[in-house]
Amino acid sequence: MTIQSLVQKYSGRIPRYTSYPPVPSWKDQPTKKAWFEHVSNQHDDIAEHGVSLYLHLPFCEQLCTYCGCNKRITVNHAVEEPYIHDIMMEWQEYREVLPEEIPLAELHLGGGTPTFFSAKNLDRLLSELLKGTRPLPGASWSVEVHPSFTTEEQLKVLFDHGFRRLSMGVQTLNKGVQFLINRIQPFEEIKKLTEAARRIGYESINFDILYGLPNQTAEVVQNDIETLIQLRPDRVAFYGYAHVPWKHPGQRRYTEKDLPSPQERFQSVQIGKQLFQDAGYQPIGMDHFALPDEKLAVAAREGKMHRNFMGYTEMDPALLIGLGVSSISESRLGYVQNEKVIEKFREKITSDQDTFVNGHSFTQEELHTREGILEVMCRMRLSESFYEDESVLEGLKEMERDGLVEFKEDYMVVLEEGRPFLRSICALIDPMMTMSNEERYSSNL
Repeated sequence: MTIQSLVQKYSGRIPRYTSYPPVPSWKDQPTKKAWFEHVSNQHDDIAEHGVSLYLHLPFCEQLCTYCGCNKRITVNHAVEEPYIHDIMMEWQEYREVLPEEIPLAELHLGGGTPTFFSAKNLDRLLSELLKGTRPLPGASWSVEVHPSFTTEEQLKVLFDHGFRRLSMGVQTLNKGVQFLINRIQPFEEIKKLTEAARRIGYESINFDILYGLPNQTAEVVQNDIETLIQLRPDRVAFYGYAHVPWKHPGQRRYTEKDLPSPQERFQSVQIGKQLFQDAGYQPIGMDHFALPDEKLAVAAREGKMHRNFMGYTEMDPALLIGLGVSSISESRLGYVQNEKVIEKFREKITSDQDTFVNGHSFTQEELHTREGILEVMCRMRLSESFYEDESVLEGLKEMERDGLVEFKEDYMVVLEEGRPFLRSICALIDPMMTMSNEERYSSNL
């Protein structure tokens, strides 16, 4: 089968599978009482595997039109202190049911733009947050930053609190595409911040690079990567732009006519993959690349890599706690998601109301499917128990005929040619994935 035929065949709308079930399929969320009782009963698991902590800091000074995150656009920095107060009130609720000394496996600041917060307020937030915690061996502290809104002073404060990985939103260097997505960001800014972070002592610099943006040809993607590789990032997330304007109105600045076709997107993927591998990067999971000694690359080779709402991670902690507006928490019980509107979140947290507005309690069948999806996404294989159903097996056999997978004695492996189609493989074993709900998701390629 030709590449063009493969792309046409597998370019449908499919979940990104950062969770299972996908968010649009959530129902029967745990109550606040059930959730906190569950957390309080996890002390043994927490002692062994630790807690992963995610803080959503939603503020940005400007709107990037491609962005699908929950954010609040403002230049009023007076919002910082009240929001820190709200997060600490929520964290105190967890502190009351967690062990007296909390072992942390991961700490991640996401947004929004976490460095919207001043160095002083970042210091205050982290000083309070980390009281009564201790990092587990190999723990990972990371932060997402916008190069145009991050200072060396902020990086030093974060470093002093244990942060060693910096995830930098680069997206593209092309000025025309930058104009369309409203993210004007010169290469010199990216270089300056990268060099500053390395001087301070950051051990891993991650670049987020997008393909599939409006007017972004494969040639543009190639030029972007060839230039950025000169800075030698330790890790790269190279993923496709998700065009969902019905969910994020800012994306209506352009239309689908301005976007590359699935074939053009796939060409960008292949060009990027070749450039990264030629430069010594190891392909990881669906859309990541890393230098061989980077922690995620090591975890991938050792079969320890995990995937959750923060993307690919080196650890699989017992509990993921999301703090702040729209944050999602995850455990063996299920998912809960916080109120998405800042003012409503503040009202609820300060009046001791339940802040959860969405969530899901796992069934045994869902836990089984989730295990299979994680196996595909993280280890590029699938155990036989996940394709005992005749229709699933036939779908995988068709992928085998297309040269994407290969069957062994009691498991299936995803070939390198199948890496761009990992989401399609997951969709085959997902009983919730039907034609009727495809419009909820972004394009696979």
